[in-house]
Amino acid sequence: MEHSSQTALAQEQSRHLQKTLGRFDILLLVVAAVVSIEVLGQVSGFGGETFTWTLILAVTFMIPYGLIFAETGGAFTEEGGVYVWTRMAFGRVVAAITALFTWVTQPVWVGGAMAFVAVETWSEFVSPVEVGGVGDYFFKLAFIWITVTSAIISLKHGKWLPSLGAILKILFLAFFLVITVIYGIQHGFNGLNLGFFSPTLMGFLGVTPLLLFSFLGFESGNSAAGEMTNPAKDVPISIARSSLIAAASYLLPILAILLVVPLDDITGIGGLFGAVATVYTVFGPAAEIMLTISAVIFCFVLVSQGAAWMIISDRMQAMAAADGSFFGGFFGRFHPKLGTPIRVNTLSGVVATIFMFAAMQLSGSNGALFQVVLTIAISTFLLSYLLAIPAAVRLRTKYPDEVRPFKVPVSDTGFKVLGAICFAWILLGSWVAIFPGTLESLFGVDYNFMDIWGVEQWTFEVFALGTLGGILLLGVSGYVRGKPVRDGLTFEGKAAVRRDMDATPHAGGTPMPPAAVQATVHETE
Repeated sequence: MEHSSQTALAQEQSRHLQKTLGRFDILLLVVAAVVSIEVLGQVSGFGGETFTWTLILAVTFMIPYGLIFAETGGAFTEEGGVYVWTRMAFGRVVAAITALFTWVTQPVWVGGAMAFVAVETWSEFVSPVEVGGVGDYFFKLAFIWITVTSAIISLKHGKWLPSLGAILKILFLAFFLVITVIYGIQHGFNGLNLGFFSPTLMGFLGVTPLLLFSFLGFESGNSAAGEMTNPAKDVPISIARSSLIAAASYLLPILAILLVVPLDDITGIGGLFGAVATVYTVFGPAAEIMLTISAVIFCFVLVSQGAAWMIISDRMQAMAAADGSFFGGFFGRFHPKLGTPIRVNTLSGVVATIFMFAAMQLSGSNGALFQVVLTIAISTFLLSYLLAIPAAVRLRTKYPDEVRPFKVPVSDTGFKVLGAICFAWILLGSWVAIFPGTLESLFGVDYNFMDIWGVEQWTFEVFALGTLGGILLLGVSGYVRGKPVRDGLTFEGKAAVRRDMDATPHAGGTPMPPAAVQATVHETE
């Protein structure tokens, strides 16, 4: 069902969309994007309570969150996903901010975090890369622009990179778990008891933003809903299946890492591969080549994950632009043959590149940089859900007659309770991500910022708040510049009106004077 508030440009660009995503394609696209195996080491660094908090959030957050967006995603199936839902619930201004925070997370994440994980993994297990050297920059630039290129080509062909990546990701994790069991049988596991899994306030505040970041995004496939063959039926099923896959993909590998890697040896980048290197000793002399093969697969999985997010989030931002919420329609164009938003794809690549260079200028190891950039990406993503979740809840009561192929079997009040639970989790995670250490200080928990983050607190806050402030300024500027599109004309259209009026005789048989042209154009605005 289409809703009447679309601009003329958005309706025009929707005609370029190509319906190529079936149910299995949607599942693989979401799994490729959402299951973030690169954060497994980071969250495992909190010890046994990581498993406990992962299980708690899977029950108290992921289930209600999945139910809310399974209903919403199946009922409202226009291209643009979260942007469209937020616009319908709260209007374009709120939708513009929501979409921008959702979209910008991805190039920040790809350029400022995933590229760093990939190059360090490659350097350690495949071929050495000097940190800060020419090869380091070349590798990260190649990583970024491969993800961008995969989003530029038509979805019919581009979907195979994230699809293959999703399959390899699940196979990699399954293989790792099997080898971990074999290793444990041969060498024994770390001595774990119930006390090892006991939750603490410090662990709760430290791991919550990471876990929320890992569990968010199952509704992201709706950004390409206009390119799905049957989104009303396929989206709810895909969200349910991908949620189960994600829960298993986090809980089981986290437990495996804790079973074989000493806690002191777990790092944000090397935690997963520290565990892999340990269990691969069962291969004897072949362990090194197995590690190399696994590292290459891991890097490919990271590229495919970045590609999946570029494919998804760029479409949402392009539809926001076509709807007059992000500059004057320039970024709201879909290629007529490819059906992809090439201009937003390119913008994502530029933003990712800028953020990669910015992150490289921070002092500290790659591990410290990864942690800082990860947290900033977490903050932008979480902030978007402070608006997206209330929007989804409001749509339940604002559009009660909308056909819902899947409807959560609770009353409207029960639906609001589910939303409130999710909102509370997101609010907590957002605060902790932007202002780490503040709640610890409030509750009297010892917190040494430099030891934990590897950078000074003022450096972190300047980088984080500066990034958020810059995004907000970009959003306000983009919305103001989108007024002609909201009024039904792009800047190109306004120019055409002026040209036509300049050449059109008025009642006296002479070209219309400039003042009259200007007045007529203003009437169109």
